[in-house]
Amino acid sequence: MPNLHRGEIEALLDGVPRTLVLTLGALAELEAAFGDADMLALAERFGRGRLSAGDCVRVIGAGLRGGGHDLSNDAVALMRAEGGAAGFIDIVARLLTATFGASNSAAPAVDAAPRAEEPVRPFPGGG
Repeated sequence: MPNLHRGEIEALLDGVPRTLVLTLGALAELEAAFGDADMLALAERFGRGRLSAGDCVRVIGAGLRGGGHDLSNDAVALMRAEGGAAGFIDIVARLLTATFGASNSAAPAVDAAPRAEEPVRPFPGGG
């Protein structure tokens, strides 16, 4: 069971529940992948709410590896999530919220899991 106090979330990928967490090592991996100088720059990038499919693969891949799953980004790119693309966006949004929080001004502007009465937005934080 994921521990939200440790920044962990659970996601169903390929029908298998998996724990994801952006550890310090996973964040360093993302800094290098995106060319960001530090975690604040990384948080600001995510706060803009504009993520490509490739960005989502990197974030989910880093979260899976942080959670102890030995999976490459190529393997992550082939995975399926419930809800299709919206499911992947939900995973990314929940993972970023668990990592950066929502009360901090540097926190990404993402919504946690969309509520049933709300339409799914194409990008976390998008309008």
